[in-house]
Amino acid sequence: MSVFAGLVEQLAELLQPLFHASAAAAAIVLFTALVRLLVHPLSRAAARGQRARAALRPRIAELRTKHGKDPQKFQQAVLELHAEEKVSPLSGCLPGLLQLPAFFLLYHLFSSSTIGGEPNGLLTHELFAAPLGGRWADALSQGGVFGAAGTVYLGLFAVVAAVATFTCVRTKRMTAADAPVPAGDGQVPGLAAVGRVMPFMSYATLLTVAVVPLAAALYVVTSTTWSAVERAVLHR
Repeated sequence: MSVFAGLVEQLAELLQPLFHASAAAAAIVLFTALVRLLVHPLSRAAARGQRARAALRPRIAELRTKHGKDPQKFQQAVLELHAEEKVSPLSGCLPGLLQLPAFFLLYHLFSSSTIGGEPNGLLTHELFAAPLGGRWADALSQGGVFGAAGTVYLGLFAVVAAVATFTCVRTKRMTAADAPVPAGDGQVPGLAAVGRVMPFMSYATLLTVAVVPLAAALYVVTSTTWSAVERAVLHR
């Protein structure tokens, strides 16, 4: 973790002439962008996979007609079709899963009072008046919702709510534009229910931002915003 802390400090030093006291916060945003660039090829592959799954729908409809009375045989036939066409129903999960280590590194880094037996100097950095190691509860206790630190969180909440609304509306429109698919057609069991809930999952980011250290919240907000723009570009 000390190596990662050194990386954040070095990025903050590079950005200090531009962002001054908020240089560490800017470094976290830059670090998040670098992580997203690394997983971007997987995001592109996931987008291609989604288009490929959509192209398989007519063939899946034929399988449903053929095996309609035997759901188990139908599901097996669908899985075999996906394997034959080299289409993974779960490929879209990989970009998100590969980002988790970076998020947890930031979470632990800004939750630890010491690093390698030395005081954690990163905890002295702030985003405007909000400490990067602090949480929303700390901001509320020190100045209230509209205090100096509380206002920073209100700004983050506003960004998350706007991105979540954009994502939810766009996902619903894309779903409505696609040809309706009966439950179970071309989907792993239970995936249909997940698909119905997913448009609203972006709002859960509000809770994450509220309870994690501000540094980790910045990672989440930046990554979520990147995802919304990336999907809009890849699925246009």
